[in-house]
Amino acid sequence: MTTMRKILFRSSLAGAALAALLLLPAAPALANAGATSAAVPLRDAEKSPLVSTEWLEKNIDSRKLRIVEVSVDPGVYERGHIPGAHTVAWHTDLVETVSRDIAGPEKFAALARRLGVDRDTTVVLYGDNNNWFAAWGAWVFAQYGLVDNVKLLDGGRKKWEAEKRPLDTRTPEVAASKFSVTPASTALRARFGDVLAVARKEKDEKILDIRSPDEFAGKIIAPAGVPELAVRAGHIPGSVNVPWGKAVNPDGTLKSVEELKKLYAEAGIDGSKPVITSCRIGERSSHSWFVLSRVLGYPARNYDGSWTEYGNAVGVPVVNLAGTVWGGK
Repeated sequence: MTTMRKILFRSSLAGAALAALLLLPAAPALANAGATSAAVPLRDAEKSPLVSTEWLEKNIDSRKLRIVEVSVDPGVYERGHIPGAHTVAWHTDLVETVSRDIAGPEKFAALARRLGVDRDTTVVLYGDNNNWFAAWGAWVFAQYGLVDNVKLLDGGRKKWEAEKRPLDTRTPEVAASKFSVTPASTALRARFGDVLAVARKEKDEKILDIRSPDEFAGKIIAPAGVPELAVRAGHIPGSVNVPWGKAVNPDGTLKSVEELKKLYAEAGIDGSKPVITSCRIGERSSHSWFVLSRVLGYPARNYDGSWTEYGNAVGVPVVNLAGTVWGGK
């Protein structure tokens, strides 16, 4: 075969392979979230609520990208963070520090402007503790209209560090944005009255309690060492228990869509009815809210009052499988 024929033959093979790839059906956006998000350019990140560590490192210098760390352990960000990442303190920046509430419109707008975030900015949130508080951040951002352009880093700090990707100790400087504030949406947040109506069978909704089995059963009120407690143990009547950790792989990434659907369907949650996620103070349940709402597309709200509100309320029905009683003195 002459040299020219060899070149033409190879070109035709390459063209045929490309054509075959283009004719393949598109995979679901999250069938394998990490692999899918790593291959797409920044303008296509809206196709997935997750981005992989590989994708983020490839796009880290994009001018329309903001990386935000929301960690809970002191000093984590300062010891080293993803290059270009800003830090947000969940217990001061994302909440009202006097009243128990999410950050109000003006406070959130000031935060968004400080971060250089506009409504067309792609925001990647990540953090320690398997992205618990990064997911809380995504939930707060969503209430102010930042939904599709706000992503979680699949696997969070844990995966980024395990892969020995670069860390930085410098605090980035960015020009302030002119983010325009709107009232917080009420569609993504469940209140005490909402869950009480479900407990009393006045509303046909699902409550997903994502705490540990011992918390759900009433053996313990909260994990050891936490300051926020209730005076009663147990769970809200009618709720089902799927601990948040069942949704993640050992490396901290989320399981596939198929696995997630099966996991929740076994507890009676399939997207056919609205779901309210609940935990102790709303941080772990925001992680499950993100999975249900953003990844699976189920109608879901997060109950940030959770057990510290419900378990301290007077005259409400409680299920206590462990049979514990109040030990007040």
